[in-house]
Order: sequence, then C-alpha cells, then structure tokens
Amino acid sequence: MNYYDSLHLVMFSGKGGVGKTTISCSFARYWARKFPQEKILLISTDPAHSLGDVLQSEVKDIALPLTDLPNLSVQALDAQKLLLEFKAKYSYFLEMLVERGSLADGGDLAPVWDLNWPGLNELMGLLEIERLLSEKKVDRVVIDMAPSGHTLNLLGLKDFLDVILNSLELFQEKHRVITKTFTGSYTADEVDNFLVEMKTELAEGRRLLQDEKFTGCLVVGISEPMCYLETERFLNSLETLEVPYAGLFINRVLLNSELEPDRYAEQQNLLKKYLQLSPNHPVFILPQQRVEPLGEVALDSLAFQIKQIESVELAPPPFIQWPAKVLPSFHDFLNEGCQLIIVGGKGGVGKTTVGAAIAWASSQQHPDKNIRVISIDPAHSLGDAFGTNLGHEPVSLASNLTGQEIDAHQVLEKFRVDYLWELADMISGEGSQTDTTFNVAYVPEAWRQIMSQALPGIDEMLALINVMDLLDSKQQDLIILDTAPTGHLLEFLEMPSALGDWLSWIFKLWIKYQDVLGRVDFLGRLRHLRQQVVQAQKKLKNSQHTQFIGVVQSEVAIISEHIRLTETLKNMGVNQRYVVQNRYSQEVEIDGSLFPEQTMIRLPSLPRSVEPIARIQGAANLLFEVEELTKNKRGIGQK
Repeated sequence: MNYYDSLHLVMFSGKGGVGKTTISCSFARYWARKFPQEKILLISTDPAHSLGDVLQSEVKDIALPLTDLPNLSVQALDAQKLLLEFKAKYSYFLEMLVERGSLADGGDLAPVWDLNWPGLNELMGLLEIERLLSEKKVDRVVIDMAPSGHTLNLLGLKDFLDVILNSLELFQEKHRVITKTFTGSYTADEVDNFLVEMKTELAEGRRLLQDEKFTGCLVVGISEPMCYLETERFLNSLETLEVPYAGLFINRVLLNSELEPDRYAEQQNLLKKYLQLSPNHPVFILPQQRVEPLGEVALDSLAFQIKQIESVELAPPPFIQWPAKVLPSFHDFLNEGCQLIIVGGKGGVGKTTVGAAIAWASSQQHPDKNIRVISIDPAHSLGDAFGTNLGHEPVSLASNLTGQEIDAHQVLEKFRVDYLWELADMISGEGSQTDTTFNVAYVPEAWRQIMSQALPGIDEMLALINVMDLLDSKQQDLIILDTAPTGHLLEFLEMPSALGDWLSWIFKLWIKYQDVLGRVDFLGRLRHLRQQVVQAQKKLKNSQHTQFIGVVQSEVAIISEHIRLTETLKNMGVNQRYVVQNRYSQEVEIDGSLFPEQTMIRLPSLPRSVEPIARIQGAANLLFEVEELTKNKRGIGQK
C-alpha cells in the first residue's frame, strides 16, 4: 500500500457492501504504523457507518485515539451536530444576508435552519472535510465514504456551495448599492468579511480536494457484474467532478478455482475487465477471507495481503447448478392487499436482486395486475439486474411488468418549474411595490440561483409522492421500490416530515406577508402538495398498504446494522414483516431469534454464469411457491 504514501487524503468509495469500511480501517492502521510521528484521522461520512463493528471498538462523533495506535483517531461524522455548530458560528451572518435579499425579516427566515433538510449529511460532511484540509490539524485523513451514489452527491456539492455563495454575494451587493445611494459611500462591514472568509476556506478546501498530489479517491469493488457496471459509471462521474481517481481495490477474490468454480470463472473474466477499465491506474486485489477481518490483528494482517495485479488468467465456464428451495416462502402480497413494497438494507446485500425477483414473481402470479419496480438509489443498478437499459420513463419487462430508474435531474427540473421559480420570486418580493429598483437588479436572480440548486435527497422525496400518485390513480396495482443503502434509506423514510415542515414554514411566511405577496393560486398548489405529503406519510405507516422487506447476509457488520435498522423502523411505525437472508447456506444460517418479529426468508446463492434475467427468474422461484404461481395463473386463465 506504499503506493499512496505521498498522499495526505484518501477517500474510499464504491458500490455498497464491497468492503469499503474494512479496507479503509486497514489502510488507516497501515498509515498510523508507517508514520508514527504523524496524526492520522479516520472518519466516516456514511450515516449508517460500520466503523465500530469493524474496528471492534466504540466510535463516537468526536475524534478518539485507538488504544493500540494513539496517533490514529477515529470519528463518525454526526450531521446534526455539525449543523448546530455551523449555525452557532455562521447563522447571524446568513440570516442578515438573507434578510437583505428578501422582503421578510431575519427572524421569519431563521426557522428554515431548523428544518430537517434531506442532504444535510452530505453538505455537513463536505464542509467538515474542507475544514480539516484547510486547518491542517491532522497530517493525513482517511475517509470511509457512503456508497457511490451518495459519494457523488457529496462531491458534487462543491458546485452547490459556489452557487449559494454567489447568491449571497448578490444579496450583499444590493445592500452595498442601497447604502451608497443614500449615504454616498460604503465601508465593508462584518458580513463582507464573512463572505471573504467563506470563499477563502471553500476555495482552499476545493483546491486540496482536487489536487492529485494531495488527494486520491480509491474505489473498492468486487468481481460481480452489477458491481463492475456501477464502478464503470462511478469512474466516469469522478472524472466529470475533477476528483482525482487513484486506483481500484477488488475485494473478496478467490485464489482457489476449485472452491467455487462458477464464481471463480466469472471473477477472472471481470478482473480482466477491471484492468481494462483502469489502464492508467493500479488495480489491487484482496483475497477472500475465511472469517471476517474484524479487530486490530485481522485488519493489520489484511494490509499485507493486498497485491497489485497486471494480468489475469481466464477460467473455463463451469457447470451450472441451481440450488434447492428453502422454506418458508413469501406470501402473495397482492392478495393480502399490499400496494407498496420497500426493499432495503446495507449496501451490497442483494436488495436489487430481491426487489426485482419480487416484482417478477408478482407479475407472474397476477397477469391481470400492473406491477412496477422502481429504483430510487442514486447509483442505479436495477437495469443491470434485468440485463437491460432502464431510464426515467418506464420500460416494459414483461406483459404486465415495467421498470424504471428515477432520474433526479428530471424530477428536480419539474419541481423547479412547478414550484421553485415562483417561490423564488415570492420570497424576493418581485412584483411587490417595495424596493422595486433594487429587487429587479439583484434579488430575484439570486433567489432563482438558490432555488436552481437542490440538496441531495429531495429527488427521492419527490419520487415517493409520484409513487403514491401512481397507486392512488390505479395506474399501478403494486410498486416495488429498490432503495439506497440503510443510512440514506432512513432519510428517505423521514422525508415526508421534512417536506411537510418546509411547506408549513412557507405558509406561515405567506400569511404574514400576504398583503404584499398575493399569489393565492400558488399557495393553493402548495397546499395540495402538502396534502399529498401527509397522505404519503400515513401510507408508509399503514401495514395494509406498505411493507418493508429487509435484506441481509451472514456477516457481523451487516447483521448489526440491520438490527439497528429494524429497531428504527419499529420506532417510525414502518412495518417490516420479512427479513431475507441472501446467499444462504446451512453453514452460515442466521439465527432467526435476532429478528423475533420478522419471518426469515432464505435465498440460497444463485449460479453466477447465467444471464441476468435467468438469475431474477430463478430467485423468484426460490422466494415464492412455484406451485402457487402455476395454480394462480391456471385459475385466471379459466375465468
């Protein structure tokens, strides 16, 4: 791993569930041993991090040194705590700026800081990373990132911050012009100093983040087709964001072809593709471990097993053998009146495969019903699972089954056109009789710039409303949602509350300034949107309407995370009736008592060297009673 000893910041990301946390922990320990006189910091930006599970030690939201390596501190970023600190430091200036850029008083705008905005994890994470880099309080930083889709959201926020700062600058410019008009001169005030300080800090953080001699993004993957395809898209996106990509780590590589010949043949073919994908950067492999590498001894041992490869020997295709069904099976969701199934869990456990299989089986059970499977994960892999290209518009997968991958940009653009442009004009006071000259010159443009941006996660929130509309209008009888990994899934489930609070704030603002604002029709549309949000929240918590299906694998970190997720879902009132153990075998059977209120469904390992659609159909037959499917279809045919 000495290939990266000249760097000072390494960020580990990639598809969920490929071992990013394990490798980042091993790497951080390697750096701490290699540079004993330096201060090393290992942090996680993933809201559902597993640092403590992997290190086998308590990890908090403050940097604490490891007992055996005191020069290595570990920290899990707490977005809410960081937000409170940010507000304490900067809210005075921000409220003053926004007041200068709108017709409202600063006190009326202050509550917006207390709203539970989606995307705050990413925003606060980026600001904290840039602060650490700028202040140079540590010598080296290792970041355990969220899965690739949300990593891209975080890194893309650099542009978001630039736009916000530019808009705030326009607010301040209005203040400068007014002051100069009435007094004949202008002297820079504390708000000007704040803007200069923020721009300087962000510029320095960005410079370091994009300096390939200082920073490297290390991408972790495994030799599976869906991971390869997601990695390919991820590398293209890193190039667009101008984030220095520094190499690939392919985890869980089989070294013995006789153990799992099917998987080994697929692995070798994909390793060759990974080498072709990364011709100008190194590709490292980490062997499959007999037991999970947890704790200091195992993590230190893992560092010495990492090996760079430059060529690969292909293996002959293996004999294909399908596993036997393991009872119990899923019940018939549609017959039970279920309309929405949310499939979730830690990254990489097989959520997409399970969701696709449920959709396929349901369409076969009920050929007279309309079924749709939708991905709301920013790093879509639903099309990969079916072996076809999916996009924002639904695509036919069978006579009564459609699939789509929600395009965040299209969802947001419609939301801007429907609501945000008019909201920007309303807050700026455009069209009112006050301060018209200066408003037209600066403010509406600034607010439109702000509204043109959107924190990550708002697209998923709006997608949920669209999903509920499809069900309410009877366009679809059953929708299966393939979601982002755990941390961002929970944010998604909390989004109706966030959007509802945001709309409530807008209504209060309008009520106070309605004589100036007018726009009664616009408020009517917002009120309808809020009703949709309230209904969506009720349906998420209605066990007759919505079921959550958790997916796990037999690994300590995965099981620990899902136990925490299960408790959180229960507290939120979201019904989780089933937990699926993916890649089940008798040797690695999860104790059902860990999930006492759920039925454990066991999905054995599927053969690798088959077409994607064959894997989905095979998984469907293993998860549901084939006899029941056939009988159901016969019965419909006789009607």
